[in-house]
Amino acid sequence: MVIGVIGGSGLYEIEELTDVQTVRVATPFGEPSDAYVTGMLDGVKMVFLPRHGRGHRFTPSEVNYRANIYGMKKLGVERIISVSAVGSMREEIVPGHIVIPDQFFDRTQGKRASTFFGNGIVGHVQFADPVCGDLAQQVYLAAQNAGATVHKGGTYICIEGPNFSTRAESNIYRSWGVDIIGMTNIPEARLAREAEICYATVALATDYDCWHAEHDDVSVEAVVATIRKNVVMARQIILAAARKVSQGRSCACGSALQYAVITDPSTIPETAREDLDLLIGKYVQS
Repeated sequence: MVIGVIGGSGLYEIEELTDVQTVRVATPFGEPSDAYVTGMLDGVKMVFLPRHGRGHRFTPSEVNYRANIYGMKKLGVERIISVSAVGSMREEIVPGHIVIPDQFFDRTQGKRASTFFGNGIVGHVQFADPVCGDLAQQVYLAAQNAGATVHKGGTYICIEGPNFSTRAESNIYRSWGVDIIGMTNIPEARLAREAEICYATVALATDYDCWHAEHDDVSVEAVVATIRKNVVMARQIILAAARKVSQGRSCACGSALQYAVITDPSTIPETAREDLDLLIGKYVQS
């Protein structure tokens, strides 16, 4: 099994990879954020991609999520561990802690392409449980083994960015019952489900957003300082997770598209069929 890792703010490479190769992947959806790095980690084949590109060149809204996930699929990835910096919306989630969320709340503004479907093909995947439970459990155990203070479960609210929240927004989000706040895991998780790739997030809490009266408001300086510490832990978690997540899948993620496409195959335009053959070819015949 091939494991994919998408690195967020601060995680731009995995130094422990061996047999490293750099691979550029063409997709029907444009250029991915950067070249993929393939290699072996503790005997497990891994594909790494920095979400924002090397040098952190893309805002959350500019990231080509479709190309990124399609490229992972094309390289044979079956499970993705997404590493993301987040703000904490709960007192007990202290900056420096790790969260393995199990839900997402989408507050992006429609600027991001969030599906592979369209252009003559309509499909609807189940997304009630947006995280692969099996993968999330394995990553949670890996985080414990790595010595992290880790919280299992919780809701990640995804905002458009790149600006941080106003104080009013931060307090309203807290009243909605969310646990962490970030800018990137939607539509990433949606697209992973459509690509039949298991998906789980290692969320690195860096700050208390701006709701906490006894802490400074979130700033890039504070975030970067905490990220430096968290990224070390993230690498340890990935190392600990590599063997755990490399076994065969028993979850439903690998057949998420089996009944998703509702378009009559005879009406699908040839170009659209070719673009999505990697995803739907085993289900939709000419």
